[in-house]
Amino acid sequence: MLPRSCRYCQQSFQPSKFRPDQRVCSQPNCQRWRRADYHRHKLASDPDYLQVVRDSRQKWRQAHPDYQKNYWRTHPAQAERNRRRQRQCDRKRHLQNLVKNNLALDLKQTDAEIYLFGPAADDLVKNNLAQSKLLIFQPAAPILKSPAAS
Repeated sequence: MLPRSCRYCQQSFQPSKFRPDQRVCSQPNCQRWRRADYHRHKLASDPDYLQVVRDSRQKWRQAHPDYQKNYWRTHPAQAERNRRRQRQCDRKRHLQNLVKNNLALDLKQTDAEIYLFGPAADDLVKNNLAQSKLLIFQPAAPILKSPAAS
């Protein structure tokens, strides 16, 4: 048999004599990718398989009701990371739902927030209090100031 190239790692490999149509090498990572791709494809194309997977997950959750609570308690770093990512996701969803907001840029992750109070806040349309982020754009070339007239 002629050597083939693996779909995932692009390495050359010799197919098994028991599987002459083999397309993926036997490396553990490539096999993991192959199984994950098959699973995703099967979930998308087979409603019976999807239902079996859902039932299996539900059955496992019912058999292990405190798993999630114990996981977050024993993994504080992951819990904090999850909180940060959830806050970021919530902020993005909030921005997308704002009225008259058709462009949202996420240039750099920041936790800074700016609030506007006073008479200028009356100009906001349908927003009593809105979360906002300050975007600072620096000029490409320095601005030359003209000498002040004396």
